[in-house]
Amino acid sequence: MKLTNVCKAFGDNRVLENVNMTFNEGITCIMGPSGRGKTTLAYIIAGIIPPDSGSVDERENKKISLMFQEDRLLEWETALQNVLFVTKYSPLNILRYRDSSNPLHKHRERAVDLLTQANLSESINKKTSELSGGMKRRVCLCRALIADYDILILDEPFKGLDSGIKPSIMSMVKEHTAGKIVICITHDPLEADFLGGRLVEI
Repeated sequence: MKLTNVCKAFGDNRVLENVNMTFNEGITCIMGPSGRGKTTLAYIIAGIIPPDSGSVDERENKKISLMFQEDRLLEWETALQNVLFVTKYSPLNILRYRDSSNPLHKHRERAVDLLTQANLSESINKKTSELSGGMKRRVCLCRALIADYDILILDEPFKGLDSGIKPSIMSMVKEHTAGKIVICITHDPLEADFLGGRLVEI
């Protein structure tokens, strides 16, 4: 995927100007001070907002999963239902089918596996309104990872995580994104160093 001369302004605030980037398989970490347009760039790549000029090439027919900077969870639903919400099956139907012979079972199994790996096994059936900020962030990450995607965009995915659990969650991202295009926005150079791949500063 390639960005060519991408520009974006909000009123008099010119956030992005002639941005040229190429994203290949693997992890690209985007860093920069607040207000430099990192989230705006993510939204343009995802097709949520259009650039004022320039183009996003080679995105056609690619499926994109985006983890927003805000949690955007269904607070009245459980952690498991939130993760399953982005699959093409109804979360309620998947929850009903626990028989391993049913094709819907594998989606529930994968959601449970992701939540367990994110150290949320005891919170799978809790409403997300009952979870801490760091726990909610991990639910959001599991939701982004279970989606069917070619390109994964993570906007500050490790924000609010305790230092003790952050390395295992970053390892989880590396494990589950092999062979994909991953764009990770972060303010922390240690996160970028841990994830490896390419570092781009804007």
